[in-house]
Amino acid sequence: MTDAYIYDAARTPRGKGRPDGSLHEVTSLALSARLLNAVKERNNLQGHAVEDVIWGNVTQVKEQGGCLARSVVLASDLDERIPGLSINRFCASGMEAVNLAANQIKGGAGQAYIAGGVEMMGRVGMGSDGAAIAVDPGLAMRSYFVPQGISADIIATEYGISRDDADKLAVESQRRAARAWEEGRFSKSIVPVLDQNGLTILDRDEYMRPGTGMDDLAKLKPAFKEMGEMMPGFDKVAMLKYPHLTHIDHIHHAGNSSGIVDGAAAVLIGNAEFGKAHGLKPRARIRATAKIGTDPTIMLTGPVPVTEKILKDSGMSISDIDLFEVNEAFSSVVLRFMQAFDVDHAKVNVNGGAIAMGHPLGATGAIIIGTLLDELERQDKQIGLATLCIASGMGAATIIERV
Repeated sequence: MTDAYIYDAARTPRGKGRPDGSLHEVTSLALSARLLNAVKERNNLQGHAVEDVIWGNVTQVKEQGGCLARSVVLASDLDERIPGLSINRFCASGMEAVNLAANQIKGGAGQAYIAGGVEMMGRVGMGSDGAAIAVDPGLAMRSYFVPQGISADIIATEYGISRDDADKLAVESQRRAARAWEEGRFSKSIVPVLDQNGLTILDRDEYMRPGTGMDDLAKLKPAFKEMGEMMPGFDKVAMLKYPHLTHIDHIHHAGNSSGIVDGAAAVLIGNAEFGKAHGLKPRARIRATAKIGTDPTIMLTGPVPVTEKILKDSGMSISDIDLFEVNEAFSSVVLRFMQAFDVDHAKVNVNGGAIAMGHPLGATGAIIIGTLLDELERQDKQIGLATLCIASGMGAATIIERV
């Protein structure tokens, strides 16, 4: 089977996902086209250079609807003979785009792809597309549906994760992200967003709150306590599913949960022949990919079983992995991952994560793969694993190895 290599990884800065955010006036189409043009220019791609553009985005309505991927190709400087595929695996959409492209290459279906995703959360509201698991009473009852914030609190309750634990992780995420920007660790990947006159709109993640401390977070009220305890509340639903629980500890709030932001990311993936033909040197090999379904009520534990699966499938152990990127959807997700594998936090999310910089749903999976690669190169390490929890109870993972 043919190897699939990463030749480039790029992303936009993440803007605050609200009307006063710097990217609020930029459409999903325009932001994505800007990024594809950057990948084309950075790698001198001419003509029908890639087989397809696979683009993840979660809320596929309004400007993000109608096979956004194809619209993005047509709005960019890429050859119109390149098609486009929009996909949605919720928070792992960007990663699934990369994994799908890699596996297409491994199977011989084309020499190269651009894969990634976008989410303009300030323009297209999360959940505005509807979701059967939340709005269809039959499915919601059958699956014991609760919102993700409640699921994060269930994880905390089930695995003994305290409010202090969650807040400490959030404070450290902010510290690491600020340090990473100060030291220019993202400079290789960042593509500034420009206006029509070539003036910079945004060249830095703007959601961060450097200097956030435990005292600051202690002032925040639990975000999901009221919806959990209202009558009849989601806590009751959770305890029907997990009768051994006598209560739900509501520990999550805006400060230890991922931020709502706008952003996009892209990865250029190809086989060895593609690299030779275009004079490009591969940066890493996509060694393994995996996805899995999990309990839809607790929902966000997917990084644990999918990591077990990808390690087993690839004949590896957790000790073989030098660095990890575990999406910081909520503090308890990362804390449960480290608890399950006894992984040192020094190896996990070295440059902060979505708590500090935000989680543009359709793009995050591609963002963390690029961040992982940059950090492997910076530290001169070899193997990294990126993973995300996914709505409705799923997990996805990718293992990359520098070459």
